[in-house]
Amino acid sequence: MTETAFAPDGRPRCGWVGVKDPLYVHYHDTEWGVPEWDDRALFEKLLLDGFQAGLSWITILRKRDNFRRAFDGFAPERMARYRDARLEKLMQDPGIVRNRAKIEGARANARAYLEIMAREGSFSRFLWGFVDGRPKLNRWREMRQVPTETAESQAMSKALRQAGFTFVGPTITYAFMQAVGMVNDHLVTCFRHGEV
Repeated sequence: MTETAFAPDGRPRCGWVGVKDPLYVHYHDTEWGVPEWDDRALFEKLLLDGFQAGLSWITILRKRDNFRRAFDGFAPERMARYRDARLEKLMQDPGIVRNRAKIEGARANARAYLEIMAREGSFSRFLWGFVDGRPKLNRWREMRQVPTETAESQAMSKALRQAGFTFVGPTITYAFMQAVGMVNDHLVTCFRHGEV
């Protein structure tokens, strides 16, 4: 994998995105690393990152609309009430990742989310607290410099697990932090580094 990728528009991008899949390029250019503050959007992204475990992000990205349909738009109030029969129906849905532990975990995560909201008043404030409420700007020149986990992602992982979340290990939480702009891990050679 190269450090920098160039799409037909000539703009330099992080090498991990490549340039052949327009969906992936669009995600990199418009979503990845952009600070997200909305409680529900953060919940959705955290669950999708959990579903990604062991898979590539592009697999999840291609199925994202199916996930939204299958999980009622990631409405935690609805998901928390899913009965086992609903989980079995989700296991038959070819449009999503059909992993029993991850599907059952999504229900548990919805319940944990609601508990955090009741206790903290804001899922966003709870999560952003691990980076002192503002994005951390990194200045990586090479992809090998980018960590897979940090002290902050380890602390977030521990707190989420204590709250009842599943599929929130420190590597997953760091990928989540990158995606929602808690850290800016666009390489300095990427045109998006300065924009986000």
